[in-house]
Amino acid sequence: MCSGMVAGVTTTEITRNPPRTGVWGLPEVRWASAATALFALGLSLWWAGAPAWLWWSLLLACYAAGGWEPALTGLRALRERSLDVDLLMIVAAIGAAAIGQVVDGALLIVIFATSGALEAVLTRRTADSVRELLDLAPQRAARVVGGGEEVVDASALGVGDEILVRPGERVGADGLVVDGVGEVDEASITGEPLPVAKAVGDEVFAGSLNGSGALRVRVTRDPSDSVLARIVALVGRASETKARTQLLIEKVEQRYSIGVVVATLALFGVPLVFGAQLQPTLLRAMTFMIVASPCALVLATMPPLLAAIANAGRHGVLVKSAVAMEQLGAVTVVAVDKTGTLTEGRPHLVAGDDEVLALAAAVEVWSEHPVAAAIVTAAGERGLRPAAAREFRATPGVGVTGVVGGRRVSVVAAPDSATGGRTAVAVEVDGTRVGVLLLADRVRPSSAAAVAGLHAVVGAPPVLLSGDNPEAARRVAAEVGIHDARGGLLPHDKADAVTALRREGQRVLFVGDGVNDAPAMATADAGIAVGRRGSDLTVETADAVVLRDDLEAVPAVVALARRARRLVVANLVVAGSIVLVLATWDLLGTLPLPLGVAGHEGSTVLVALNGLRLLSKRAWPAHHRTSPSPRPARRVTAGQATSARCRT
Repeated sequence: MCSGMVAGVTTTEITRNPPRTGVWGLPEVRWASAATALFALGLSLWWAGAPAWLWWSLLLACYAAGGWEPALTGLRALRERSLDVDLLMIVAAIGAAAIGQVVDGALLIVIFATSGALEAVLTRRTADSVRELLDLAPQRAARVVGGGEEVVDASALGVGDEILVRPGERVGADGLVVDGVGEVDEASITGEPLPVAKAVGDEVFAGSLNGSGALRVRVTRDPSDSVLARIVALVGRASETKARTQLLIEKVEQRYSIGVVVATLALFGVPLVFGAQLQPTLLRAMTFMIVASPCALVLATMPPLLAAIANAGRHGVLVKSAVAMEQLGAVTVVAVDKTGTLTEGRPHLVAGDDEVLALAAAVEVWSEHPVAAAIVTAAGERGLRPAAAREFRATPGVGVTGVVGGRRVSVVAAPDSATGGRTAVAVEVDGTRVGVLLLADRVRPSSAAAVAGLHAVVGAPPVLLSGDNPEAARRVAAEVGIHDARGGLLPHDKADAVTALRREGQRVLFVGDGVNDAPAMATADAGIAVGRRGSDLTVETADAVVLRDDLEAVPAVVALARRARRLVVANLVVAGSIVLVLATWDLLGTLPLPLGVAGHEGSTVLVALNGLRLLSKRAWPAHHRTSPSPRPARRVTAGQATSARCRT
């Protein structure tokens, strides 16, 4: 519980547990708040010299408010023949109260209760985000019946049914277009920045948005097996698996807890058998439990990680938990998304003559297509004043036309042009091509430095995993210095690539921003969502979120996490050594209780102060340099993605 770990969230749990408004709907938050308030009030009265019965009563109430749930959890685990560290901490807190150290015990209770509340909040937010993803798929669809249509539940559609998808509607199921032409926004599925032209024979996905033109679609997959449904299932399964991840200290909690309990019982029971007096024997056993309790070890772990979290937050990076920070510090390879992560996520004009651009802008000013917006913006940046157009007409999947200065100007797709992974549009005047404009998703200014920084910090070159076409992926990879680039990947293909890296023994960090990145992010050992404009699901699935459009913060937070891990190890050595000395002293000699408490609390303060060094401004890595001799890029060994029409 001290880890702040987020529990796995499955689609079944989401269906059975509807959302509730606000964190105060969570009992863990209410009990933790009550325990903290009672502790603060009791501690204040203790310092003020109030009557003992008054502050003792408040601190015991703190015990009850914050300790009943972990105690119940620990007892349930004990019934299943598993000794939970929660129960050990509760017993240690009770033991502290039994020998007069009720303040120390109440502090342990507050730590436990607060950790449990954070875990519950993060779990709820993840469940809500997965539920929002499910809402992308329409609940109803227009199924073709005879010569007409009927509106049915999308879940009732079967393979072979035909549905109508009008402009502005979301596609109700995965299928093939059997009639009509349109442009479909598949950003939520593939991550492509531009709508994709769809005609007879092309595949469409449930949840994608039809922008123009009516489509008649034959269902090819059961709604429960759609790409969108598989995204939800992948996130749920992967999150449930990741939830088993624990802080370093928790990995040995079972053996440690059993050892402390056995030693405490032995210290209490064996002397009594040989005639020892009850009170000093109990005092010795409780002293041992106090000095050997895992509180110092937990605090040896938490301060460096929490200080690193606070430092990252000051620099615009939200790291969600101590577990997440520890995971970030352990990664050995980084996989990154392209669109919206390394790039800005929208098209920009990269090549085109001014005269051709002015003609195109005159017509495109009437269109709402992302390509049109890029052309009009580029004309404005160049100071061009396009003439007024009339008789504007848009043809889905083809282009737009209009009359400019008495001439018919058309802006159409130019698939025959050599584009190098860019989008090409041809400009025609009265049917004669006069030029070609090239557009591309622009690389962020910080991307190359961020990639070099990740290579330097992690020690291995990043891998690019993109839903965009392979040529566009390779072009962006070349610009930022990535050698291993894979394009045309659907969400489950990205997750498969991450899984393949993990099977090789790598600890993978995935960096992305869209819904299509969520399965890979959930599958990876750690995930970072870039930018506040990222999808809610991706932001909640990620272990950390870069709140600003500053990609260089990614290698910085990874470097900070690695330093935090080093401090955790150092603190564990210090705290463990002190616990060993004090426990040995109590076992072999007579350790005075005040000295035992002072040594235990002194070690706690020592390791806490050591960890808090990461709060300093100097702890945040300001710059990253490329490795002097980078190793050759490793290629993902996962099989190539299943074919999908991911065209620009």
